[in-house]
Amino acid sequence: MAKITYIEHDGTSHEVDVANGLTVMEGARDNGIPGIEADCGGACACSTCHVYVDAAWVEKLPAMDDMEEDMLDFAYEPDPARSRLTCQIKVSDALDGLVVHMPEKQI
Repeated sequence: MAKITYIEHDGTSHEVDVANGLTVMEGARDNGIPGIEADCGGACACSTCHVYVDAAWVEKLPAMDDMEEDMLDFAYEPDPARSRLTCQIKVSDALDGLVVHMPEKQI
């Protein structure tokens, strides 16, 4: 289990425990975190679970694959260094303390 902090665009913070094996997106969805819409349910077919990974965590996450990189082209104001799709980040003990910031909106 990992404790993950989701920070809304307005600065509101939500710290939740997410079970290993789930994705960061599923952790948000299952805990009613606003700002992550997850319209495709985690199929990496939209960009509505886009977040900006806290700078301290960027290098600690697994590299994104080509499909995720392509979908980020459709995200709202993607940041080449920090943008990720939460449906593609699998939770493990190694992610305990992860902090993600939501964009102003999802598209």
